[in-house]
Amino acid sequence: MVTQQLESRDISDQRVLQAMRQVPRHLFVPEDRQNEAYQDRPLSIGYGQTISQPYIVGYMTAALALSGDEKVLEVGTGSGYQAAVLSRVASQVITIEYIPELADTARTALAKLGYDNVEVLVGDGSAGWPEEAPYEAIMFTAAAPEIPAPLRDQLADGGRLVGPIGSRYDQVLVRLWRISNEWKTETLKAVIFVPLVGEHGWRNY
Repeated sequence: MVTQQLESRDISDQRVLQAMRQVPRHLFVPEDRQNEAYQDRPLSIGYGQTISQPYIVGYMTAALALSGDEKVLEVGTGSGYQAAVLSRVASQVITIEYIPELADTARTALAKLGYDNVEVLVGDGSAGWPEEAPYEAIMFTAAAPEIPAPLRDQLADGGRLVGPIGSRYDQVLVRLWRISNEWKTETLKAVIFVPLVGEHGWRNY
């Protein structure tokens, strides 16, 4: 997976590549889909949600430019796989899931693997988690109409935010850098994600 789907494209961050070699992706998908876990595509995990394509997981992780000391906020836990990868390249990961059943499954999978620097919370991730702010890096893994204002506000000075924005069927991945009270936004690539549900995302599926 890493050699054929990540290294052969544009992902060269060695810490990210090593993290994706270490994390057993098949343990984050339904048992009847485990034989498909390492294919180059997203997979359904139930409740209308997906585990992202391995390349996109690697690409978004690399886009955060993590050094290993950061506290990272992830919005949209899903299966827990992205949080697991982040946990190998950051010091602390706080991840928020809107659907309680998915949060429970992710929490169990992460605990079984001993990834004890990840905290899984249930709530409206579009509002972030101000109790632990600021964050050196923020990732949202479901598409919003625009970058949710609370996530911008919870980003530390010098921090990076990565996530998809746009309509439900036409989205781009963006990266936001915060320098003091100024923000620099970059457009990275076209993507398709499930909608981010919440007060600062979409109101319903």
